[in-house]
Amino acid sequence: RYAINCDKIKNELGWQQKMSFEEGLRKTVKWYLDNREWVETIRSGEYKKWLKKNYSHR
Repeated sequence: RYAINCDKIKNELGWQQKMSFEEGLRKTVKWYLDNREWVETIRSGEYKKWLKKNYSHR
């Protein structure tokens, strides 16, 4: 298990977290549960087709 140390980004960029890790994780899980249609689109392969169509030339 790794601990995250945000000192460098705080000191160099003045970044401050807006929420705790636990709150961020809870909100992330809720977003995925609330957006199941989007998740299924990504999982269905349609997203891979879109990526290939739009980014394969880069």
